[in-house]
Amino acid sequence: MPLSEATLADADFRLMVEALHDHAVLLLDPAGDIVEGNRAAQRLYGCERDGIVGQHCSRFHPPEAIKEGLLDKALQQARESGRAHVESWLSRHDATRFWGETTFTRLDGPDGTARGFAQITRDVTERRQQDELLRASEERFRLVVEGVKDYAIFMLDPEGHIVSWNLGAQHNKGYTADEIIGQHFSKFYPPEVAARGWPAEELRNALRDGRFEDEGWRVRKDGSRFWASVVITAVYDRAGRHRGFAKVTRDLTERRRITALEDEGRRMTTFLAMLGHELRNPLAPISNAVELLKREQTESRVLRMTRDIIDRQLKQMTRLIDDLLDVGRITSGKIQLEAKPVRLRDAVLDAADAVRALAAQKEQRFEVQADAADPWITGDRARIVQVVSNLLHNACKFTPVGGQVSVSLGLGAANADTGLHDAEITVRDSGMGVQPQDMQRIFDLFVQGEQDVARSSGGLGLGLSLVQQLVALHGGRVSVFSSGRPGEGSEFVVQLPAAAVPQPGGATARSAGDSLVLVVDDNKDAAETLSLLVQALGYDTRVVHGGVAALEAAKELRPDVMLIDIGMPDLDGHAVVRRLRAEVVDPPLAIAVTGYGQASDRETSYEAGFHSHLTKPVDVDRLADILAHLLRPVVATDRATGS
Repeated sequence: MPLSEATLADADFRLMVEALHDHAVLLLDPAGDIVEGNRAAQRLYGCERDGIVGQHCSRFHPPEAIKEGLLDKALQQARESGRAHVESWLSRHDATRFWGETTFTRLDGPDGTARGFAQITRDVTERRQQDELLRASEERFRLVVEGVKDYAIFMLDPEGHIVSWNLGAQHNKGYTADEIIGQHFSKFYPPEVAARGWPAEELRNALRDGRFEDEGWRVRKDGSRFWASVVITAVYDRAGRHRGFAKVTRDLTERRRITALEDEGRRMTTFLAMLGHELRNPLAPISNAVELLKREQTESRVLRMTRDIIDRQLKQMTRLIDDLLDVGRITSGKIQLEAKPVRLRDAVLDAADAVRALAAQKEQRFEVQADAADPWITGDRARIVQVVSNLLHNACKFTPVGGQVSVSLGLGAANADTGLHDAEITVRDSGMGVQPQDMQRIFDLFVQGEQDVARSSGGLGLGLSLVQQLVALHGGRVSVFSSGRPGEGSEFVVQLPAAAVPQPGGATARSAGDSLVLVVDDNKDAAETLSLLVQALGYDTRVVHGGVAALEAAKELRPDVMLIDIGMPDLDGHAVVRRLRAEVVDPPLAIAVTGYGQASDRETSYEAGFHSHLTKPVDVDRLADILAHLLRPVVATDRATGS
């Protein structure tokens, strides 16, 4: 080759090497000293050519790498095999480090002897960081999967053989990883399911749709079955090749059992409601017939005795059916309780009157002690009477002839929320008591204490369950105490949160013909103009601004009707009405006057206790009709005409 061509070739080759911006190229002699380097090497190592040429290549390796002999091993491998490839930490001129990918290539002379090495290095720090992040992410994911106990998470190969196994899989299925990896996943299916090819069908569905979900029975290592939720997902690599399936299994046996119990409970509730309604139908004519017999004059002692027996048994059957219906309403959430002030003394006395006849029939000593305290509660008076009468009826029923039954009213511990002492109603008897094994379940539905073989006390076991549920709806609790020894009886204690004594009615002296309307609105102009409008319709008015002021004025003035704005800053109109219903005996009628006019707004007003709902601006004719219906306006000719 002519010299000029060789020179041109050498120049072109050098230009090519210099053009490698991302690859640092160094020429080393056989001992590893640097003979030459390109500009990329200068940039990579952070120094000029003079700082590179003449240095040993170890100059750009950290001390620990030199100490471990990584560089010597790479050079020796290149001498022997012609090439060595390593990745390691490297150092720049300023001692900063980077992760480098280096290739050493042996350079041979014409005679075949080694003339040195070509070292090509590339900075792959960013790639390594990404790889580290990926590895860390994969490790975290692996640890999460391995640590999950509630879900069996494992991988299958394309044919369905198990290739991974987490702790949840071991917990749910009973196999260790050593026992199960390599087995076909059809091992987890009941024999009859596996025989019809369902496991393979699941994989085909997952491969076709990408994902398959199913519920069914699965089998553990010990042969026991459990109800499982299964999700199978087809897994592909980056090239789109199918690599297998990810399978997640969850044990839903307990949830399935609870669902079945809930369904059974709903069916039982529906049955009780239907039974109660159906039994009431024939009771109506029987009751009418008994009333007709009572009006007939008869001299026959047998007929009178028979009529009275039918009457007593009819009352007992009616009581049982009412209990059935109440239990059905409570368990289905359909029972509606009033929230009004209730004087417990009156409720206890009414309940006692309801069972006096039963106590007298069994010649029992019946005592009522309701003078020591006079607590009030917020609740449903009829339901409280029902609670106390059920407890007294139960006490009389399980107390023998000549025994003792008592009911007392008192105060318990102070309530931390209200500062008032809880109200306590205590029912005691001298009957057979409650056995220790029955104490924990005495309030359960259809549960009764021990009876004699003849079941002389009868009953369905509804009364105490109904008592507990009604007391709970009032925010209270009921407890039972008994030694279980006959003759020492039992004690039932009902504790209810007490309420403040309500304001008595008729506090303000007004003539019988006057009707007072209280206008409540935080907007003073709106309140005053509405007040003038109501006065023009013939009614006396007062005006207050705000919800708190409305409560105070209602208790002091005792208005007949209140026109209340809903959106007030201190206490909204709904809260005002609810507070009035809870704190005032016979609260005034309330009419909502508001800018909210949607159907849902009206519904909310009615639920809060409003009688009517008017939207602003008020329709005067409609307001006049409502007030005329609720009140009798006074004769106000002078005020109306202005004379």
